[in-house]
Amino acid sequence: MVGRILVLSPHTDDGEISAGGSIVRFIEEGKELFYVAFSSCERSVPDDLPRDTLIKECMEATAELGIPRSHNILLDFDVREFHRYRQEILDEMIRIKKDIEPDLVITPSSFDTHQDHQVIYNESLRAFKKSSSLWGMEHPWNNLNFRTDIFIQLEDRHVRKKVAALKKYGSQSQRDYFSHEYINAHLLTRGMNIGAQYSEVFECVRLRV
Repeated sequence: MVGRILVLSPHTDDGEISAGGSIVRFIEEGKELFYVAFSSCERSVPDDLPRDTLIKECMEATAELGIPRSHNILLDFDVREFHRYRQEILDEMIRIKKDIEPDLVITPSSFDTHQDHQVIYNESLRAFKKSSSLWGMEHPWNNLNFRTDIFIQLEDRHVRKKVAALKKYGSQSQRDYFSHEYINAHLLTRGMNIGAQYSEVFECVRLRV
C-alpha cells in the first residue's frame, strides 16, 4: 500500500507540470507527499527579476497543490550541468531516502532526453531500486516515445488546482507548456485513452508491492 510519495523534480516546476493533478489527488486521498527540486534554475529567470524568483514561485505552486512547506526540499545544482554532480545528487537522494522512506518515487521517465532529467532518472534508479516503486513522469516535449503504463484519473477540481499552481510561475508564463490550453488539451487526450475526462500518465519503471 502506498502511503508516502516522493516527487523528484529536476527543476522547479517539472513535478507540477507532469504530475500536478496526481499530486492533488494523492494528498486528497490522505497520502503523505514530499517534493524535491534539484535546481532553482537561476539562469532561467529573466534579467529584470530577482535571482530567487523561481524559488518563491515554486513554494507558492507546491502550496497550491497542498504540499506542506516542511515537505519541500529545494536544492541548487546548476541547471544543465547535473552530469558534473552525479555523485552529489546520488548522495542527496540516499540521504532523502533514509529520512523519508518513500513507498513510491515519481521521477523523470527513461524516455526523457533532457540532460538534467536523464541524470535524475539514472540516479533515482541507483538510490531507490531496492526500496520503492518508481514511476516515470511524462514530459512530451522531451520525449521521442513514451510508455503509457499507469493512468491516474483526474476530476475537474484536480485540474483546476494544477492550473492554479502553474499560474504561480509568472516568470515562466511565456513557455508554451504553461498555457491553460495546452494543459487542458493534454489532460483531455490522456483521459480519452482510458475513457475518462482527464488523466495524467506515468511509465512504470519499477513496482514494489
